[in-house]
Amino acid sequence: MSITPPDVTAVPLHGPEHAADPQRSYELLRRQGPVGVAEISPGVLVHLVTDYQAALGLLQDTETWSKDTRKWLPQVPESSPIRPMVEWRPSLFFADGEEHAHLRKVVTDSFALLDPNDVRVLTFRFADRLLQDFADAGTVDLVSQYAQQLPLMVFNALFGMEDEHGPRLVGALAAMMDTDPERKASGAQLFGGYLKTLYQAKAEKRGHDLTSWFIDHPNGLNQEEVMNQIIIIFGAGNEPTANLIANTCVRMLSDDRYFGTLTTGSLPVQHAIDEALWHDSPLANYSFHFPKEDVTFHGTRIPAHSPVMVSYAAANTCPHSGVPADGYRSGTKAHLAFAAGPHACPARDLALLIATAAIERLASYLPDIELAVAPDQLTYRDGPVHRTLTSLPARFTPLTPDAKGITPWSRSSAGPETVTGASSTAGDRMSVTTS
Repeated sequence: MSITPPDVTAVPLHGPEHAADPQRSYELLRRQGPVGVAEISPGVLVHLVTDYQAALGLLQDTETWSKDTRKWLPQVPESSPIRPMVEWRPSLFFADGEEHAHLRKVVTDSFALLDPNDVRVLTFRFADRLLQDFADAGTVDLVSQYAQQLPLMVFNALFGMEDEHGPRLVGALAAMMDTDPERKASGAQLFGGYLKTLYQAKAEKRGHDLTSWFIDHPNGLNQEEVMNQIIIIFGAGNEPTANLIANTCVRMLSDDRYFGTLTTGSLPVQHAIDEALWHDSPLANYSFHFPKEDVTFHGTRIPAHSPVMVSYAAANTCPHSGVPADGYRSGTKAHLAFAAGPHACPARDLALLIATAAIERLASYLPDIELAVAPDQLTYRDGPVHRTLTSLPARFTPLTPDAKGITPWSRSSAGPETVTGASSTAGDRMSVTTS
C-alpha cells in the first residue's frame, strides 16, 4: 500500500540541496501538516513527524507503535544507503515492551557504573593524543582530526579494549561510512573482527568495563545479544557525539556572541552545546516507528506497519513547539535531540560528558583557534539521518613540545587547568551533571 496520498509530493531528505539547507526541506514538509511524506533514499518513502508536540506524543506512546522493522524491511533495497540503519537485530533499538525493557536495563545499569570523572579523564587523555598530532601545525580539520576520532577512542576504552585498538576501530567505522562498496565491505569486515576480539577477550577475563558488565548482568544476555547492544551503542553513540562536538565548535567559532574563539566569548560553552542540540541536532532524523494497525495520527492516515520517522531537527525548530524561542532555550532540556520516552537515548549523559570535555580540552590548549574559512563555505555530508560536516578547517598559534607553559605534551590528563593569559577557561565556566 502506498503511503503517499495522490495530492502529496514526497520531499527528498537526500541530495545536495537538502544537505545545503535542511530547514527548507522541513518547511516544505510542515506545509503538509504535522506529519509529511519524505523520501529518505531513492524510492524509499516514510512519514516524517516535524511537529514538536506530535513527535513527543509518538515517542511516548508504546501502545500504538512498534519499533520492529522486519515487516517493512523487504521494501528497502539491499543497496539502499539507509538499509544498514534499519536492518533488524536483537537490540534495544528494535525491541518493544518487556523485551525492550529487558535489554535496556542491561545498558542503563552498566552505564550507571561508569564514574563521570573517569570518563572525563579518559576524554582528556585521548584529546591530548590527538592534539599532539596537529598542535604544532597551526591548522586542523576539527572533523577528521578531532571530532570523529575522539568519541571512538573513548568508547574503545570504556568497552575494555587496549588503547592500540582505538585506531583500528576508527579506521573500520570510517571505511564503513565510505561510498565505495569495496571500502565499505572492508570496513564492515574489520569492525566484525574488532567485535570478535573484544568479546573473546572479555569472555575469558572480565574487567571494569561495559562489555564485562553486559556479560555479567543478572538479565543474562547471550553472546548475540551482548554483541548487538555493543554494535548499537557504537553506531548510535559515536557519530551523534562527533557531530555534537563539531556542530558546537561551529557555533562558537562563527557566532559573534562568542567573539569568535572558544575561550574569550561572553557566553559559556554549555550555551553553545544547548544551542547546537536545539538548532543543529547532530542526529537530524531517526527513531523509526510502525503503527501496529491502521491509524490516523494528527490528521494523517497511516497504514499498519508503515514507517514513521521523527525529525528531531524539525521538531526542535518547530514554531509551534510551545518551548520558548531563541535566547531562552539554552539551559532548557526539552529538546528532542536525544529523543524522549522509553526509547530515549540511554547514553545522553555520556555523550554530553564526552562532548563537553572534548571542547574544554581543545579550548584550554588553543585559546585563539578560529575558522580558516567563512562559515557559509562549510558543507555538510549528504544523508537523511545525521547532520555531519564534511570538514571544519581551523587555524591557531602553533604549539611545540618544547614551548614554555602548558602543552599537550607536558600536562597531565587529570583535569582542566587554567590557561595562562586567558580570562577564564572553558572548564571554569562549564559543569556537567550526569544522572
